[in-house]
Amino acid sequence: MERSWATTIASRLRAAARWWWTATLVLAGEECHFHHGWAWVVIISNGLAGVWALSAHWLTALRGRPLWWFIGLAEVTVFVQVVLGAVLVGKYKVPLPQFHAFYGFVAIIAIAILYSYRFQLKHRLYLLYGLGSLFVMGLGIRAMLIATGG
Repeated sequence: MERSWATTIASRLRAAARWWWTATLVLAGEECHFHHGWAWVVIISNGLAGVWALSAHWLTALRGRPLWWFIGLAEVTVFVQVVLGAVLVGKYKVPLPQFHAFYGFVAIIAIAILYSYRFQLKHRLYLLYGLGSLFVMGLGIRAMLIATGG
């Protein structure tokens, strides 16, 4: 019996996910380093997405599908960061700085609000996602500063 392409893709995705979790969640110490390093990915990707979307608001040549893919990937980095943080606190009992998790969850809520306003602000969509991505970047910076005691 031949497997369908969807089953093959699903099994490969499951295998990749297992490998990724095994590679990144080996020890709490290593996971902490990954969580700290991934914070930079969140901040830089959302900052770049914000600048690109704001630039696309005025320069139509910058608009297109690659922008939306990049914004989507930048937003996914936030969800990955929050899941990593939740695993650190839940499974490894890493102490949580005050308000650190708050900023992570506010970032997720901000992304949900951006998504919910996309139809009402269709005429200002690039402005919405540009400023929203910069706001999410700011939340990431603030969460990082709280975690480092700054």
